[in-house]
Amino acid sequence: MKLSWASVIFFTIVHGLALLAPWFFTWSALGVMILLHWFLGSIGICLGYHRLLSHRSFQVPKWLEYAIALIGATALQGGPIFWVAGHRLHHAHTEDVEKDPYSARRGFWWSHLLWMIYPSDDFFVPEKYRKYAPEMSRDRFYLLLDKYYLLLQIPLGIGLYLLGGWTYIIWGMCLRSVLLWHSTWFINSVTHMWGYRTFETNDNSRNLWWAAIVTYGEGWHNNHHAYPHVAKAGWRWWEIDVTWWAIQVLRALGLATKVIMPPAIAK
Repeated sequence: MKLSWASVIFFTIVHGLALLAPWFFTWSALGVMILLHWFLGSIGICLGYHRLLSHRSFQVPKWLEYAIALIGATALQGGPIFWVAGHRLHHAHTEDVEKDPYSARRGFWWSHLLWMIYPSDDFFVPEKYRKYAPEMSRDRFYLLLDKYYLLLQIPLGIGLYLLGGWTYIIWGMCLRSVLLWHSTWFINSVTHMWGYRTFETNDNSRNLWWAAIVTYGEGWHNNHHAYPHVAKAGWRWWEIDVTWWAIQVLRALGLATKVIMPPAIAK
């Protein structure tokens, strides 16, 4: 495995800038950070990249699908084809030390972060990973977004600077990115280590309450691995799933259709 110095430098710089947040604190900056963490995380990543694009657990009009994909791409977690392909491989080969991009069997730090620091060509070279999301790889919009998603940080940065100067940049971009990264990475790492198991799956996926809180419902990971195409991650009344609430709103508006629900036998 070859160390990616570009990834090391990038993550180090963003984490370093995020550490400046206490010296730039304002209540409005905190509010912007929380709003963007939810909007880019819950709507963009959890609802968009994960439940809609990776698993097709519900359908929306194509214009709305593209809009949600743009939100996900702005979260700075990779292009949509890259993200979806990696996640589908995770489900197809869960915890396999070679075929699962972020296999938990390789340890906490590998599944949390190191898989990006020591990238495998199979998971990071577009010509290789695109075959795991073939329907998206035939779509010119997704091909362009997968290639140029980083450019979305320009209008986001300009907008935040105009609204609140460097304070909003530090809180709305840097700190928000770091917190959202680790929130997402917790699903790869801690929910394959700690928590309870409702279903006896062929992996070590677990339901972990605090991971579900910081990821808007994704922490009910054992439920998800048992029934990955179900749109709802939290099934019991105490399993709070904020992203599911957003899907319900879309369904009430007639924008979300063919929503896959938990089977009665699994409730």
